[in-house]
Amino acid sequence: MITPTEILGASILIVDDQETNVQLLEQFLSEAGFTHLTSTMKPQEVGVLHRQNNYDLILLDLQMPDMDGFQVMSELQCNDTDGYLPVIVLTAQPNHKLRALQAGAKDFISKPFDLVEVKTRINNMLEVRLLYKKLENYNRELEQTVLERTAELRESEARFRSLTELASDWYWEQDELGHFSKVSGPVLEMLGVQNTALSSDATLEQKATWNEKEREQLRATIEARQPFIDFIFSRTNADGSEQQFRVSGEPMFNQNARFVGYRGIGVECTPAKK
Repeated sequence: MITPTEILGASILIVDDQETNVQLLEQFLSEAGFTHLTSTMKPQEVGVLHRQNNYDLILLDLQMPDMDGFQVMSELQCNDTDGYLPVIVLTAQPNHKLRALQAGAKDFISKPFDLVEVKTRINNMLEVRLLYKKLENYNRELEQTVLERTAELRESEARFRSLTELASDWYWEQDELGHFSKVSGPVLEMLGVQNTALSSDATLEQKATWNEKEREQLRATIEARQPFIDFIFSRTNADGSEQQFRVSGEPMFNQNARFVGYRGIGVECTPAKK
């Protein structure tokens, strides 16, 4: 919500070629409590002033010599940076109101001024404008936070991978179908697995014989979506040598609690290589 203090502290630019109108609006707005008022009787200055100060509201007379209010709005839109033209037009011509709104003005105040109308329209306009600016700032902060968190996650993942590589022979991830989706280290070469799950009918090194009891136990654990720690399984190679492997893994779930795969670490623990 926008507080009365925020509204009274908004920056307002008064643009009118008639000094009496400028003085009247300045006096009225000052007495109403507005503290950041600027005025000009030169419409050619409005574009530069707005670029420098980014006013929360511009009270703009339409009937001015050399450069009328429609031309001023056209220039403001050409130099617009935030997609919001904070203009209330001041006009004594009823047929100009619709054209002014079509040109980008957000509201209008009729001349001669009704001070109750002036205050009401200005307050309403400023509340919308300040809410719009708050939303812009929030979106920028949110975008920056997302970028920072993404960078932190990437750094954390890099540290995690470095630690797992130091503590194990390989780090692995599998998708919900059991296919390897990420591998760090020589897991495929060591196991002789071709992009398929440990729990599925893997294509293994020719003539290598796995301990089927161990494999069935691991398969059952994975199918039950259970974590496992230091699970030992072994195989006999074609040359008669024995190999043992120790793996730990945990299931992964997305934000909707849907199973999306496994991740874990592994190490060869053949007695000769302990």
